[in-house]
Amino acid sequence: MTNRQQKREDFIESVGWDDAQSVVVAGDASNRSYDRLTKRDGQTAILMNAPPEKGEDVKPFVKILKLLRAGGLEAPKLLGADDTHGFLLLEDLGDGLFARICATNPALENPLYRTAIDVLVQLHQIPAPADIAPYDLAAYLRETDLVTQWYLPSTTGQKVKQTVVEAYQVEITTACAAIQNTTPVLVLRDYHAENLLWLPERDGLKKVGLLDFQDALAGHPAYDLVSLLEDARRDTSHKMQNSMKDYFIDKSGADKETFNYAYAAIGAQRNLKIIGIFARLCVRDAKPHYIDMIPRVWAHLQHDLSHPKLIGLKNWVGENLPVPTSEALTRIKEIANAT
Repeated sequence: MTNRQQKREDFIESVGWDDAQSVVVAGDASNRSYDRLTKRDGQTAILMNAPPEKGEDVKPFVKILKLLRAGGLEAPKLLGADDTHGFLLLEDLGDGLFARICATNPALENPLYRTAIDVLVQLHQIPAPADIAPYDLAAYLRETDLVTQWYLPSTTGQKVKQTVVEAYQVEITTACAAIQNTTPVLVLRDYHAENLLWLPERDGLKKVGLLDFQDALAGHPAYDLVSLLEDARRDTSHKMQNSMKDYFIDKSGADKETFNYAYAAIGAQRNLKIIGIFARLCVRDAKPHYIDMIPRVWAHLQHDLSHPKLIGLKNWVGENLPVPTSEALTRIKEIANAT
């Protein structure tokens, strides 16, 4: 038994679940993993394993969890915690992920997404903690640089010229600078169909179970809506996206023209970031399956760039970023295999 395994067993015993059977539920793009524990009497709970030696920290998750629950939203109850060694025992909210439900019953897509947007409207009424980091222009630039650091050189096989990077940063700055005047709200950042659970037996907004919010920042109210509607993992039609965006605008009272631009600019920024992250996950972290989602993200990006005020960024992308053809994506996987 490794040292990490021993710490895991010690934590499970300390919270009174040492008689439970354990089954892997999921891993994710980080170093966290999740197991479902089942006691002999049928009780279940979720064990989060977030090793600090690999850069993980459960304290931000616990902080945001408590904030969400105090604000009337359905984050899982905290049943036990070991901050030092990176273990949490959480309420088991089940397996009713939005993505699974919509795949098996497409008629539920609209009501599920409307409720998820109602949750966002409520989330934006919860004051962001004073010490939470801002999701500002500097953060946008750091994130979107991933596309020139990982995707561009991996698809071309060439070092990226500094002039290309500088021109890109100018366009991202121009695109995002205009959305900095909005009062920031709590942004969960991974608000999508594989992090939302449908809990139909619960009341009101508590029908939506929230997961994966430890990276929350204070940012623009359009960000989590983009994350929800321009999903990297499942297809969403433009008709549905536009309908749900209009629903959010109506519920939140946002100015439609201003919000539509912010949505497009943040969408472009986010999708460029994701393309870079997926390339990095393949090349650096040996997780090649993320590459297969890039074409969907690319399609979202092209839709965002159709906004007339993003013409400069659209032109840069068209001139410099290779389209993610099967050949281009294969090159990324070949580079990963060679490292």
